Amino acid sequence: MTPQRQLERGRCEASRRGCVWLRLLPGPTRRTVTRMSLGPHHFAIFLIAFVAAGCSSTPRQVSSPASSRETVGDWRPADESDSAGAKLVRVATGLIGTPYKYGGNDPHGFDCSGLVFYSFDRLGIEVPRTAADQRRAASHIDVEALSPGDLVFFRNAARKVDHVGIYAGDGRFIHAPRAGHVVSYAYLDDPYYRAHFVSAGRLL
Repeated sequence: MTPQRQLERGRCEASRRGCVWLRLLPGPTRRTVTRMSLGPHHFAIFLIAFVAAGCSSTPRQVSSPASSRETVGDWRPADESDSAGAKLVRVATGLIGTPYKYGGNDPHGFDCSGLVFYSFDRLGIEVPRTAADQRRAASHIDVEALSPGDLVFFRNAARKVDHVGIYAGDGRFIHAPRAGHVVSYAYLDDPYYRAHFVSAGRLL
């Protein structure tokens, strides 16, 4: 064996948890190979350090406790300075996505007048249950005078008023449309609702 290929070996074998290293002396091919055998306790320490590093790099999400004043239909904490109309819209906004249910007037499902009935009830105000009766109870207002919390009434297939929504501002209203749909926004300038619009009213 040539001097350039002489092999220098070293071992530390006090136990199986020792290390073995192998180094080739300088020559035409130079390389260093190091191998370490880890015992169980070394592996455990390595694993703990790895997991700890991973946890420390992941942002923690802290859930704040629910307010005792939070109720179904509230999408933000109540503001006592809000007008009654704004509070009504806030309740209705929190119910967006609730499925339509004929005769429904709770968060399990609403029909159009049930949504109005429930939203007013959350404010401690009792109103009639049907769209036709709600229209009769409301004070008539012009469309140009609509404010958030006012009601908009429509006539779909029947000769009498059979649909109602809560005006939310900017030409939008919140309503429970029909079976297979959910509580959602609609627009007064939508061709369908413009053609079936009857009147606007105020109960607040």
